[in-house]
Amino acid sequence: MSTAALPQQSLRKRRTNKAKAEAQRAAVKDILVGYRRVSTDEQAESGAGLTHQQRVIEAWATFKGKQLIWLEDEGESAGTLDRPGLQKALDLVRDGQAGGIVVAKLDRLSRSMFDFVTLMKDSQENGWDIIAIDFDLDTSTAVGQMMIGILALFAEFERNIIKQRTKDALAEKKAAGVQIGRRRSMPDEVLTAVIATWLGCDRNYTWACERLNRDAVPRGQGGKQWWASSVRAVVISADGQSELQRQLNVLPVSAALVMEGATP
Repeated sequence: MSTAALPQQSLRKRRTNKAKAEAQRAAVKDILVGYRRVSTDEQAESGAGLTHQQRVIEAWATFKGKQLIWLEDEGESAGTLDRPGLQKALDLVRDGQAGGIVVAKLDRLSRSMFDFVTLMKDSQENGWDIIAIDFDLDTSTAVGQMMIGILALFAEFERNIIKQRTKDALAEKKAAGVQIGRRRSMPDEVLTAVIATWLGCDRNYTWACERLNRDAVPRGQGGKQWWASSVRAVVISADGQSELQRQLNVLPVSAALVMEGATP
C-alpha cells in the first residue's frame, strides 16, 4: 500500500465515524433525560418539589412527542455539577443513549453561570441538547444557539466583576495598612480574596472553593487545594468575620448575576 493512500483512508475513516455518530444522535433525538432536583432534605422527603417538576416535564414531553428517562438528585445543591443524578445524565447523553436533558426550571440544572455555560459547551461538542421549559430554552434551535453566546458573555462579565472586587479590596487594604492575625498561615491578600470570592459566589461554600482552586489562590498551613469546609473555616473565623464586615461596609453592592425566579 502506498503512503499516498494512507491520508485518504484516514479521511474516509473519519467521515464514517462522523456519519455513525450523527446516525446515533438522530436515533435518540426524541429520547431525553428528564432531570429533577431538590436542594433540601425536607423537600426530598415531602416529594412536593419533585412531583411538580415531573408533571411539568411530562406535559411538555407529551406535547412534543418525546420519551423520557428519569433521573433525580434529592437534597443536592445547584452550586456544583458534582451530583450523582446529573453525572449519570451526562454519561447517558455523552454516550449517545439520550438526545438531551430537559428540566422544568433552569435553576434545577445549575445556578452557576459558569457551570451552565460549561454544560452548553459540552452539549455543542458532544451533540446533545439542553431544554429548560421555564425559559423556553432549547439549544437545538437557532434561538437556543444565540442564548449560548449571550450567556457566555454574561459568565465572563461575572468573572471580571469578582476579579475587580478582589483587586479593589486588596488595594484598599494595602493603602489602609490593615493587617489581620496569623499572617504566616493566611496572608492578608489571601483572606481578602477568599471573602470576596465567597461573597461573589452568593455565599456558597462549594462554588467558592471551586472558584478559588480555578484561580489558583494559595492555601495556608500547607494545604494543596480549597474545600468547602476550608472556605467555611476561614469565613467563620474571627479574622474572616472582621474582613467580611469590612468588605460589606466598604465594597459596593455585588453585581453578581442572579437568575430570576430561582427557588431552593
